[in-house]
Amino acid sequence: MNRRGFLRGTAVAGTVAIAGCLERLGFEEQSAWSNPPLVDDRPDAVYLPAGIEEMGTYGRATDGEYAVELTYTIPHRFWLVAGETERVDVDADDSMHLMLTVWDPETDTVLPVNAELDVLRGGDSVTGQLSPWPMLSQRMGFHYGDNISLPEQGEYTARIRIGRLEAEGTGAFEDRFDSPSTLEIDFEFNRSDIHDLEFELIDEDRRGERNALELMDHSDHGAHDGHGDDEHAAHGNDEHDHGHHGEGHGHDNHDHHGEGHGHDNHDHHGEGHGHDNHDHHGEGHDHNDPGHPPTSDGPAIDELPGDVLGTERSGDAKLSVIVPDTDRFADDAAYLMACLRTPYNDVVLPSASLRLTIDRDGSAVLEDERLTERIDHEYGHHYGLAVDDLESDDEITVAVDSPPQVSRHDGYETAFFEFEDVSFTV
Repeated sequence: MNRRGFLRGTAVAGTVAIAGCLERLGFEEQSAWSNPPLVDDRPDAVYLPAGIEEMGTYGRATDGEYAVELTYTIPHRFWLVAGETERVDVDADDSMHLMLTVWDPETDTVLPVNAELDVLRGGDSVTGQLSPWPMLSQRMGFHYGDNISLPEQGEYTARIRIGRLEAEGTGAFEDRFDSPSTLEIDFEFNRSDIHDLEFELIDEDRRGERNALELMDHSDHGAHDGHGDDEHAAHGNDEHDHGHHGEGHGHDNHDHHGEGHGHDNHDHHGEGHGHDNHDHHGEGHDHNDPGHPPTSDGPAIDELPGDVLGTERSGDAKLSVIVPDTDRFADDAAYLMACLRTPYNDVVLPSASLRLTIDRDGSAVLEDERLTERIDHEYGHHYGLAVDDLESDDEITVAVDSPPQVSRHDGYETAFFEFEDVSFTV
């Protein structure tokens, strides 16, 4: 088994190529896939999973408006969120876990869109139209993914239909992304590429620790030999605000679950893809390479222009309230912005439902007003509301009525559900 230097970082105990080892021992593909270990006694919070899966890159494409990258990893379990959580396990027929990242190359921002996928061979569909689940993982952040089954090895085309923006666009996103687009990426499916991906085990005494693996830098995808060596040590500080990207990647959103992916399952450990490999496969239908996708963390809260009223933890998410220093969100009115993010990597949490109350001198001047989900080039993904006025000492209470409707990989599947109201003072 090729270890490729993956034993770096204090969280890693060992590396194995699970499926590849089984096949080399004589097992058929149908018996090769299995779910990796699941942490016992998981907290109702973000935690370190049992391990990390390697990933590879098939290619990228752009039409100038949207950009998309197609990546893959070992089939794995994950959890759907639609009312109650539902665990989806690996199926013996799954060929891989196929993933999409969609972003705006102009502002370098991951986008919340409705994505559909059809895999073609010789011009004919072999999967039917799929709607990959919006997903959240510790290493990859926000993306779309599903387990898929391909009939045989060989050359394929991924036809990706990108729908309109699913959050209200402001700033550089206003009046953009209103029309759907279809992009294609050619790739070659080789079972050995999937089977040779490695799985890093985290030390048993650290599994389940309230912490998270670092968010992956997508620019490391597909190093020249196909295996980018990405660091993935866990964070030690749960208030780790990533200030890079002033442009705020508000991404993620969508509750379009239940769209039926025929497959889907498995835990490519939200952290998984620390590394990545094989970018040498078909580079995409469009020869204008948009570059690597950005990470899906939002801009640093303390660097946003305006008055930050504070940050509180609820449901193990970080919830910050800001009065932005711009009038583009609300003419002749004040604007309140709530940013809901993961506690360690500041990845935005989309498709939640938030409401707000303002109390002044013991009386409610605004009660249970619904916030609108928005994405802005400067402030990133947030939930916002225009209010008539704000006065000093007003008390603002934010409630989360429904949790982020995104599927989860290991380490996130127990968090962001049970929210308590949080309050801030102007």
